[in-house]
Amino acid sequence: MIYCGIDWAEKTHDVALVDDTGQLLAKRHITDDPAGYRILLDLLAEYGDTEETPIPVAIETSRGLLVAVLRTGKRRVFAINPMAAARYRDRHSVSGKKSDPGDALVLANVLRTDMHAHRPLPDDSGLARAIAVLARAQQDATWNRQQMSNQLRSLLREYYPAALDAFAVWANGLCRPEARELLKLAPTPAKAARLTRAQITAALKRSGRQRGIEADTERLREALRRNWARHLPVVEDALGKQMLALLGQLEAACTAADDLAKAVEEAFPQHPDADILLSFPGLGVQLGARVLAEIGDDHTRFADARGLKAYAGSSPITRASGKKSSVTRRRVKNDRLNHAGYLWAFAALTASPGAKVHYRRRRDKHGDWHASALRNLFNRMVGQMYHCLQHGQRYDEALAFPSPSEGLEPAAA
Repeated sequence: MIYCGIDWAEKTHDVALVDDTGQLLAKRHITDDPAGYRILLDLLAEYGDTEETPIPVAIETSRGLLVAVLRTGKRRVFAINPMAAARYRDRHSVSGKKSDPGDALVLANVLRTDMHAHRPLPDDSGLARAIAVLARAQQDATWNRQQMSNQLRSLLREYYPAALDAFAVWANGLCRPEARELLKLAPTPAKAARLTRAQITAALKRSGRQRGIEADTERLREALRRNWARHLPVVEDALGKQMLALLGQLEAACTAADDLAKAVEEAFPQHPDADILLSFPGLGVQLGARVLAEIGDDHTRFADARGLKAYAGSSPITRASGKKSSVTRRRVKNDRLNHAGYLWAFAALTASPGAKVHYRRRRDKHGDWHASALRNLFNRMVGQMYHCLQHGQRYDEALAFPSPSEGLEPAAA
């Protein structure tokens, strides 16, 4: 048996091959381009790599073109956490020395001694990988949009509180197209106070508003003319220019989030697992796509529901030493899946009577805080999702949360 370790870098990579006894068979320094990939594949083939019996590879990343090349065929690729690789390095040397060829050798030996303790990259379909790209990008764009909105709100508080007061009645105030149109039209309090009804009405129509325009026009005109403390005119104009620069970034973030959301809405329903995921209360297209992006569609990836729960960070972890023992939440987890799970459990409270009863039971009888109760609910629903995906079944409220009189427990709880 031959094992391969690759120390990944931006422009070049170090490769090491070892046998069952740990003897170094070969090492190479390759470039990150097609020529380097060809050298790597030729080296693997020289030592017995075939389509039926490929050599397993350990690398410290799960993304990039090099990983895409290695994942062709049946080859198992193991993405080793850099922190775990550093711990393995300390097993054989306490001097603290480190080199890229040495790290490649360490990664190869990780597979030789502990391959059973590491999980290879899942064998997801191309559609699942495409959905993962779109869902993660949309999630990043949403977070970026919120960050830009917070920065803009902080700036407006310094010199333009009338705008914040005027937009407060709208959900996602500064991210609304109406708010952005009005801020472009009146970047300072002085200009806002001179806005006419016709100008405000035209701005609302440009943003896409079709109803309630007249009432909003009067409300906005009154709010923007209200008396507030003011900076000197020259300072106010400078702050207005700064605000317009931030507004341009917010516009771009909003456009990116909306465009990616549309792309997710087109791609996610095409997946075979979409129908099962969307049958769960609280899971819409965007959240369902985020969940699929993180768990993939390789149904053999997790041996049981417990593995998926640990990966999602929903199941508690026990730390015991001597007479001391504590049960706490997991900190090492898939943060994206855990975030999606929090939103999923929160949305399920209004979409599922059983989920709401379960949440109230955790709060009232077990004394859980809000986040802890939601995590417990997410943990239960993750188990149900695992069961449904394994057996190709849609969600059934009666089986997921049976009434006490029935005396039943769901098969995947």
